[in-house]
Amino acid sequence: MIRYTGSYSVFLRCVIFSKKVMRQRRRHYGSPLLLRINHLGRTFPGDICSEENQIVSSYAAKLGFEVEQDYTNHQFLGPEGNVDVELIDKSTNTYSLRFPTAGWYLWSATGLGFVVRDAVTVTIAFGSWSQHLGLDLQHHEQWLVAGPLFAITAEPEEAVAEIHLPHFISLQAGEVDVSWFLMAHFKDEGMVLEQPSRVEPFYAVLENPSFSLMGILLRIARGTRLSIPITSNTLLYFHPHPEDVKFHLYLVPSDALLTKMIDDEEDRFCGVRLQTSPPVEPLTFGAHYIVSNSAHLEIIPTELKLSYRSPGEIQPFSKFYAGQMKEPIQLEITDKRHGTLVWKTVVKPVDIQLGAATAPPAFSARWMYLISRVL
Repeated sequence: MIRYTGSYSVFLRCVIFSKKVMRQRRRHYGSPLLLRINHLGRTFPGDICSEENQIVSSYAAKLGFEVEQDYTNHQFLGPEGNVDVELIDKSTNTYSLRFPTAGWYLWSATGLGFVVRDAVTVTIAFGSWSQHLGLDLQHHEQWLVAGPLFAITAEPEEAVAEIHLPHFISLQAGEVDVSWFLMAHFKDEGMVLEQPSRVEPFYAVLENPSFSLMGILLRIARGTRLSIPITSNTLLYFHPHPEDVKFHLYLVPSDALLTKMIDDEEDRFCGVRLQTSPPVEPLTFGAHYIVSNSAHLEIIPTELKLSYRSPGEIQPFSKFYAGQMKEPIQLEITDKRHGTLVWKTVVKPVDIQLGAATAPPAFSARWMYLISRVL
């Protein structure tokens, strides 16, 4: 699902580009009713370093450039249409659904996918890495969290042929060896590691899976100093005020659950996310990036480190105030080490007006009052 938070012309470009990519995928895969267990997924089959997959990675980056996923979209895409996901426990972020027939199913809001042989009932909950894998242990073993953590069960289990777990490691540059990818299962006896059946540009595949709390780790040899490229998101929120509009800017890995948690936290304080593009090129995990603007507004802090913190933890962001927002502001992020520009956007006063239209119902009265004072 596409959530429109920008201008109408941008929205039309989003739809046109989305349909173009879907037509290309449909021509490659054939009918969605055909079940091809070895090759179904969000990318073209073949070696991950092949030219085709690099092209797909580029398409995905461009698609994300103007299309914003609706992280509240509780539906899987399936061979016979959408399958609703039911929230059964909000406190634990636990969902349940039933796949009615054999085929490939994708939860586009999270990147989680399944290939099933028959009808099956699946329960999915989101977990926190920090509760199961301490930072000291991560550093000692050189483990890098590479995607969300899911607690998955299925009934009957044998109906699930594959699980596709999303990751945010960029493979297109050829700097990451797929042998570094490990599936981590957290069970009563502790953490159990398993080599994935295969690794694709946006997900890793586990065939004939066992079910547990699971996610993807990257294990790097000790003493190895590597720059790990990852796909990332920039999240920009504004907070209306009669005298001084406030902005929060986040730079985080492309983790759908992490984005949703930041959205929820900003919603608590009446923050509205503006439509922005993510960085098109992969960024370096652990690197430092400098935030600047064209209006010489004070930004605190000016430096952000691209790192992973589990959803629920405090996420670092840069904050700045723009007064009554009468003129456009250009924001930029540059690589501190190399001085290269990695991201920029322009925020105009009209963006604040359009953003106000997306106010949550619970805040609408206060929202419109604040916006009327600002604009």
